[in-house]
Amino acid sequence: VDLKECLQSADFISSSDGNFKVLEDGSVYTTSALSLSAEKKTFTIILKDIQEQVEKKIHVDLVEEEKKTPNTRHARDTVLKRTKRRWGPIPSVMIENSLGPFPLQIQQVQSDTAQNYTIYYSASGPGIDQDPKGLFYIERETGNIFATRAVDREQYPSFQIICFATTPDGYSPEVPLVHTIRIEDDNDNAPYFTQDLFEFCVPENSRPGVVVGKVIAEDRDEPYTLHTTLKYRIVSQTPPITPAFSLHGDTGVISVLLPQLDRELVPSYTLLVEVRDMAGQPFGLCTTGTVVVKIEDTNDNAPTFKQLQYETRVEENRVNVEVLRISVVDLDEPGSPGSGAVYEIIRGNDDQAFEITTDKNTNEGILCVTKGLDYEAAKQRILVIGVNNEAPYLLAPHSQQLSQSTCSVTVHVLDVDEGPVFKPCLLRLDVKECEDIGTAIGRYVAEDPETGNSEGIRYRIPPGQCNWVNIDDKSGEIRTVRVLDRDIGEMRRGQCNITVLAIDRNGKTGTGTIQVCIVPGNKNFPRITQTDYIMCRDRTPISLTAQDGDEAPYSAPFEYRINDRRLASMWKLTPHDDNSWYLSPKGDIPYGIYEIPVSVIDNGGKIGENIVRVNLCDCVTATECDGRTRQLAGGNVTLGLWAILAMILGSLLLLLILITICGCCGTGVMNRQVTDDCANHNLIISNTEAPGEEVMDHNIIPLQSTCDQGGYGVKTGEQQTFEMVKGRGHTLESVKGGGHQTLGSVKEGGGQTMMDTCRYSYSEWHNFTHPRLGEKVHLCRQDEEQKHSEDYLLSYNYEGKGSLAGSVGCCSDQHEEEALDFLDQLEPKFRTLAETCIKR
Repeated sequence: VDLKECLQSADFISSSDGNFKVLEDGSVYTTSALSLSAEKKTFTIILKDIQEQVEKKIHVDLVEEEKKTPNTRHARDTVLKRTKRRWGPIPSVMIENSLGPFPLQIQQVQSDTAQNYTIYYSASGPGIDQDPKGLFYIERETGNIFATRAVDREQYPSFQIICFATTPDGYSPEVPLVHTIRIEDDNDNAPYFTQDLFEFCVPENSRPGVVVGKVIAEDRDEPYTLHTTLKYRIVSQTPPITPAFSLHGDTGVISVLLPQLDRELVPSYTLLVEVRDMAGQPFGLCTTGTVVVKIEDTNDNAPTFKQLQYETRVEENRVNVEVLRISVVDLDEPGSPGSGAVYEIIRGNDDQAFEITTDKNTNEGILCVTKGLDYEAAKQRILVIGVNNEAPYLLAPHSQQLSQSTCSVTVHVLDVDEGPVFKPCLLRLDVKECEDIGTAIGRYVAEDPETGNSEGIRYRIPPGQCNWVNIDDKSGEIRTVRVLDRDIGEMRRGQCNITVLAIDRNGKTGTGTIQVCIVPGNKNFPRITQTDYIMCRDRTPISLTAQDGDEAPYSAPFEYRINDRRLASMWKLTPHDDNSWYLSPKGDIPYGIYEIPVSVIDNGGKIGENIVRVNLCDCVTATECDGRTRQLAGGNVTLGLWAILAMILGSLLLLLILITICGCCGTGVMNRQVTDDCANHNLIISNTEAPGEEVMDHNIIPLQSTCDQGGYGVKTGEQQTFEMVKGRGHTLESVKGGGHQTLGSVKEGGGQTMMDTCRYSYSEWHNFTHPRLGEKVHLCRQDEEQKHSEDYLLSYNYEGKGSLAGSVGCCSDQHEEEALDFLDQLEPKFRTLAETCIKR
């Protein structure tokens, strides 16, 4: 088995099954005769590294080797075979550092058949890479194994010797024998500490049993023997007073023993400790070491004042001057938080005129005046000062709680001739943004402390400050000298501190400070950020968003309004949030470009005028409407070039259809002064599904003669009557077929009726309709005042596919407007239309 692959250095090798023995080179031998059954044999090899405290296991499966059984007649007969006893002495032991004499016999190996012996050996241990050649040899005739010199167990814990037995003629009757020689440990190494000096710290006043630290010692002898069983003890303590610490003999842990460790009495202890092997027996080997235990300071001593009363003097109106130094005594470690003094004024400083701080170098308290004292108000001040430490106070065992140490300080105020005094010393003035130059914003005056009035005091502002305001030298009135705008230069900060001087008659001066603060005003107009939009056929509302450079409350929320009444009837605005409103059409307004004037009113009432340009386009996406516009009637709406061309082409196509229809009437004999219009060719039947109801009127008279080809009309004198006679239907398709005949004018003469066929040539219809159609188009382009009309061509929404019946035309060849004789030829369903035309 390859042991090195599992564990590089193994101090202990064993097998879980006593029938197997594992040598250090990985060879596995049976210790007794073993009979294997059909099942495999399993055991575990255990490897241990004692120094590294590592354990590894190797699982071994042993299977019987397959053998072929010869075919014999008596297979059930048992064959007895005699085997020779294997030579195998027990492992040998050699004492470490043996004194001899050398060569020293270790063991004897013998074979019944061999007489010559040869050994090969290998060592295991820390020095396995060293060459132990010549350490052992074997006598060829007797098989005795000898050691040539002493062996150090720490270098070679054990040896494995492979012995070969041969006959004089060179035959090897025995298998090689692996013989182990174990080096028995001798207590030749004294224990030693891992450090030359151990240093530990423990807070003062720690309770007994608190762990201070641990000392560690080692021994190079064989582990888990008395040679490496160590015991610790404290030999001496410095200073030699009551023992303060205890040392655990087995673990080396040092603990507090004395109930009161006072750093102020003993700042540190030095311990001399000893470690001895052989479980501390007197004959064991020992070594000593040094341990230093430092006592850490805790705040168990309160500071106290050296004096209980102090007196000092200070002139009135003196500011930021030192008036007194106060000292304290503290027994704790200097420079530590437990000795750092913290002073406070307990009483007598209601106006915060005094301040006391700590000098870090001397630990003294420095009393200063932070506000000028007034002799006229108080001639002396009495202060009570207390002191504490930076760290909280810890009460030592068996001691009483101490009260805070205090002292009193009497400060005598000296009278001096004072200059003017501003009240208050800092005046805040708020100025609205963009106020006019010269606006009075306040008044700042000083008083003479001796007289209590402001007579004879003059004021001025020293140069080198922000030039925002000036002050009247006599009255102290403050006015602006610039337009204050928070968006310009140094005014972006919004405030400026200005020092003002007050000078009395004696030349004494006093100073005060004016803090000018610019209050945001409503100076900016609200503006719509985006004014050009495209709205497609889905007419999704447009979100209008406004911005205002002012701050609250002069910005949002905004209010939106449409200024133009006509556009306000077409568009509406609805609120969305404080900054945005929705713009949407009220109804189905025409497509085109609308320029909508929108007013935005901020929260301060300032109105910003904006023009929102909306391109209302017949599109699906906004990209389809680039460059396409239409003119809106009465508004700012224009039509695009393609729309105009489409309308012109449509008009020309309609004109061509009308000319074609009129030309289909053919040629015929037209014996008339003014021919009837043959309107039955122009008013086309549109998909008649059933005959209309016959409407009778008292003005309609029946005719005595009829024509089987259709209906006819009768005109008598100046009174015209007609009748709609049901006959065969005449459609455009029948005209195109060529077999259709129409009834012309029936004129009264000699009591006889005369019928003309209505067939005209294309040239006749063209000559008749061309000038009339031009005249009608010209009239359509004029309004009631005979002026040119801009909207004679109107666009209509798409409502579906066109009718198969075509359009109704009005091509007529009548001479006058009231000549409606052609209506006599119409079918009954156009009766209502005929009556309407007669009434007109």
